[in-house]
Amino acid sequence: MGKNKLKKFGEMERMECVFQYPFKILQESGFPMKGLWGREYFHNDNPIVLELGCGKGEYTVGLAEKFPDKNFIGIDIKGARMWTGAREVEERSIPNAAFLRTNIELLPYFFAPGEVSEIWITFPDPQMKKVNKRLTGTRFMELYRRVLKPGGIIHLKSDSPFLYTYTKIMTEHNHLPVVTDTDDLYHNYPGLDDILNIRTFYEQQWLDRGLTIKYISWRLDHDTPLSEPQVEIEPDTYRSFSRGELQCPHLCAPKVRYLNSESN
Repeated sequence: MGKNKLKKFGEMERMECVFQYPFKILQESGFPMKGLWGREYFHNDNPIVLELGCGKGEYTVGLAEKFPDKNFIGIDIKGARMWTGAREVEERSIPNAAFLRTNIELLPYFFAPGEVSEIWITFPDPQMKKVNKRLTGTRFMELYRRVLKPGGIIHLKSDSPFLYTYTKIMTEHNHLPVVTDTDDLYHNYPGLDDILNIRTFYEQQWLDRGLTIKYISWRLDHDTPLSEPQVEIEPDTYRSFSRGELQCPHLCAPKVRYLNSESN
């Protein structure tokens, strides 16, 4: 491990806005603020919003600035990236933002049922070959249900035609109410609220390469039985392109094949 990473990890240990708990401690004694984030850390009863796979924390910080009446927690396992956002929160004394370094699968160890109001998933790995690792898959929907209030909103912002198409089909298949849906955010919604104009480091890279940004949000209740849609979706071939190469237009429209359709 490089000295720079070690330095960042050392600094994060001293940051009040960063929480890091080894799994062994979680198993033995639990997380002391589970169910108490509002009272013990934020000192208010405002809604709590999570950013999963927060990376450098651009969304966590940006959302916290735009919405002082909500509390935002960025979650990622990669501390060296998270350090960027955490440092900004510390230096600027942003009161409604925090960071949690952990695996997403461990959310129920840190949050009580119904403690979370919204979840943002920003530019995740589309996991084209492993649906059980896909952050908008039904396995994770069941996980989110354990911490999200009934009817809470989940937001996906992605460059991936594959993940966007899959997520759209998943919500339709499970009758989850869609709030907003666009396959070209900045062209179809030029006047949309500033909440969607926060751009992560990786998003800007995709935009510079000519990619369109997709956005879909939906509500997740606690009662609807969930099942995986039986579809095949053409993969994102542009991910093998060299950096800086523009995406070809035909790659922005993934083909979908329903496994149980008459065309089989």
